[in-house]
Amino acid sequence: MTIGNRPPAVRQSGRQPGDLRPVSFTLGVQKWAEGSCRIKLGDTEVLCAATIEDRVPPHLRGKGSGWVTAEYAMLPRATAERTQREATAGRIGGRTHEIQRLVGRSLRGVVDLGRLGERTVTVDCDVLQADGGTRTASITGGYVALAAALITYGMERLLVGKVAAVSVGIVDSLPLLDLDYEEDRRAAVDFNVVGTDAGTFVEVQGTAEGKAFSRRDLDVLLDLAGSGLDRLFAAQAAVLATVKR
Repeated sequence: MTIGNRPPAVRQSGRQPGDLRPVSFTLGVQKWAEGSCRIKLGDTEVLCAATIEDRVPPHLRGKGSGWVTAEYAMLPRATAERTQREATAGRIGGRTHEIQRLVGRSLRGVVDLGRLGERTVTVDCDVLQADGGTRTASITGGYVALAAALITYGMERLLVGKVAAVSVGIVDSLPLLDLDYEEDRRAAVDFNVVGTDAGTFVEVQGTAEGKAFSRRDLDVLLDLAGSGLDRLFAAQAAVLATVKR
């Protein structure tokens, strides 16, 4: 029996340092999309929808290659205080632009664009509720929507791997997996890790908010991220096994 405060190895949510938040995928949430899913990662929820179109950007016309791109947006009340829609502001913010480019790069890395033909797959990621990790949830859920679309239309052979993303960080001197908003806000070191099921990385974004981190800290955080990615790949595979071809 423990009296008083939780032991330092137990987080405010009750999770252990190496625990993911509960993750779930709901397929087919948008009737007209070629592939769609809602990912819930703790209290963070993102709606992801994939659209397949017989067109490519101008620089790819006539080259026989396809394209995968992404758009990202956050609903005004996805956060504790209302945020203005960027459409009404008249421009896309820098953070939004950065995230949608990251999502697009991540998804392109696991699709054989040469065999896609002159088609574009656009994955829209709309944050319904934000509690940390919206970009990692968008990548992880975006892959499910993309794969569901390709599987449904008989193009699963174009998938050359899986991609997912997870956050890690050092909070109160303790390495933690999958930070929620409060943990992210207090983190001394914060990383977003995008990886494939082949054990390779698409992107590693890391920042020290105060004291610089060591090479050992980096190795510990990457190992921790790898354990989380493996569990996300398993969850993706389980839901995609239910997609009807």
